[in-house]
Amino acid sequence: MTEEEWSMAIEQLCQSKAEEFRLVGYEYVTAEEVWQCVSEKYAKSGQPAMHQVVNDILSLKATKFMNYLTISAYRGTQF
Repeated sequence: MTEEEWSMAIEQLCQSKAEEFRLVGYEYVTAEEVWQCVSEKYAKSGQPAMHQVVNDILSLKATKFMNYLTISAYRGTQF
């Protein structure tokens, strides 16, 4: 899989997860925010295998995402 294909697949997964969050009432979630939340833990360890990234995106819970946004707001690193 090329880098471009990998990037598109991840973008589509993040978009899907953002849409899922919007369906349960979180209206302003973006795919970029989902990716930032998921990829935050890769900063130290590096990029894992694709199946791990896919699992991390698809298993992301709204509570974990909201905690990430809250902490980012306190740190001043929110979008």
